[in-house]
Amino acid sequence: MIVLLSKNTSMNNRRIAATLLLCLVLLVCSSTTTTAFQSSPKSRTKVASISITTNHHHQYNHQYLKKKIPTRTFQTTIEEQKPQQRSSLVQLNANSNNNNGESTSTSPTMEPQVYPQRWTQLAYLSLLALLSDWICFSVAASPSTFESAFAGHSAANLIDIFLFTNVASCFFVTDIVQKFGLQRAIQGASLVMTVGCWCRSGFGFVHDWDGGLVPVAQALGINDYVTGGLAAPPTIAQDGSLVSYWLILVGTILVGAAQPFFQCTPPMLSATWFASNERATSTAVALNFNQIGIATAFLVGGSMATSPGGLEDYFGLIACLCSVVTLGTLLQFQNAPPSPPSTSEIEKLQSGHVEPPFLESVQKFFKTPGFIFPLLAFVCSISITNIVGAFIDEVMTRGGITDQFQIDLAGAGFELAILLGGIVIGGYVDKTKEYKKVTLACIAATAALVIPLGLTEHAVGQEPLLLLLALLGLGMAAGPVQPINAELAVDVTYPGDETAVESVQQIGGNLISALLVPVAEYAASQDYQILPQSPELASDIRGDVVLLTVLAGLTLLVFSFFDAPLRRTLAEGGGGEVNGEGSGDDTFSTTMGISKKKELVSKE
Repeated sequence: MIVLLSKNTSMNNRRIAATLLLCLVLLVCSSTTTTAFQSSPKSRTKVASISITTNHHHQYNHQYLKKKIPTRTFQTTIEEQKPQQRSSLVQLNANSNNNNGESTSTSPTMEPQVYPQRWTQLAYLSLLALLSDWICFSVAASPSTFESAFAGHSAANLIDIFLFTNVASCFFVTDIVQKFGLQRAIQGASLVMTVGCWCRSGFGFVHDWDGGLVPVAQALGINDYVTGGLAAPPTIAQDGSLVSYWLILVGTILVGAAQPFFQCTPPMLSATWFASNERATSTAVALNFNQIGIATAFLVGGSMATSPGGLEDYFGLIACLCSVVTLGTLLQFQNAPPSPPSTSEIEKLQSGHVEPPFLESVQKFFKTPGFIFPLLAFVCSISITNIVGAFIDEVMTRGGITDQFQIDLAGAGFELAILLGGIVIGGYVDKTKEYKKVTLACIAATAALVIPLGLTEHAVGQEPLLLLLALLGLGMAAGPVQPINAELAVDVTYPGDETAVESVQQIGGNLISALLVPVAEYAASQDYQILPQSPELASDIRGDVVLLTVLAGLTLLVFSFFDAPLRRTLAEGGGGEVNGEGSGDDTFSTTMGISKKKELVSKE
């Protein structure tokens, strides 16, 4: 496949390679889903008895609490489910005593349970995130082709418009998900993204298909419309089969508006579907899978979009793949499992907690002890990875890697390292809940690994191998900080809205990144000499690397003061102390009023 993607091969071979690459990604996701299904089909977590009160609204109500059901009828309602979804975990538990010898009561017991469907949920959300960032950076690998096809318009401006729309949409995601539910929100956003893709591609890319869609499109007048664009557009692509720039712009805005629904909901998906020892990993996969989209944009876009005709086929390939994933989302994506996957979700369900509007949630979050620390760590991580990704060409060139295809491969490797790091390190955090220690270690490694990207030792000269290893290590270290601190923020703000938490982090991360990009661009032109008087030790370092190192160092210093109770972990009987350093808080929430001393046992 590497050979097929080479720029020396024919266009047809490169198109085949692009399709094979995407099929490989889909195959990997499918294999992961199947393996997980076979390895833990009955994975569940057991907890102690908890009284159930069901007279409130919660996301699970859409599945098995259609009405306000009295406690005495709860078990009957569950048993009316399909056999494979029936909750056999609800039963009467008479004379349950607490540790303090308080009065006994007769109440039903619900035990958390996870379902194989959770991997299907994760696969679709991850693929939608991949596609959304692939579309965002689709022209980043071949900006000259886009700018020659659409004179007077730059690829960079198109990406800026996408990101600006993304930030604006983040303010509405929480309230829309709360009103319509996760299922309808994701399905609706996927449809919007698909419409945006077809606006960008039109139907001209099927011109080589004999008896294909072109005759139908021409008969209906559709193809003439999309290739002609809106009425009298000021800019028409030089290639007559490409759509007008205004349809490119409309499609980009639609996809930019849809993307936050895939970026801001991973913590909610994890809390709704995954057990407590799976959440960090699932969030890492869904949150960082967009990096694979960026890598795909460089590999496939750099190979296909070498001419206006290739750009047209490239956009058409994305539109077709997006349509397939959207169809699967409409058919298979669900809102919530039959029963909650963790103790904290059960406690949230029984408490009658109702999510406030987004702006009220934001105000509450910033008043919550500990929330600002994971926010800063998230912003630091996303800023560093975005800036390094944006200037990957310059970083590789000054390190001695000048071939464009090799640069594209290095960029793809960096994005893949971000995903793999999130999965590996996120899995460790799932087991240990060592949010603070792991975050500090990752940020420290990030600060160290950024330096080789802009440091040149005069006695040695350029070191491409060291540069490449540092780049991959940086992805492995910086990438996991985002999903880990997304989960940490959800933990300290429990029972707050997971989508609202991630929306705040995405808004902050994208805004700070946008502000830092021009600063980093200017700093990259500054070259600082180190020990110029000593020929053996003399070296120089670029200003952008100094900027990123200082950013990581300051974040490391501030985050070291994090010391807040892990409220969700306490709800699950995990202690909730900050890496054993102790918060001095014996209860996870005065609102919930549940002592962390309850004998809750977690078992997968």
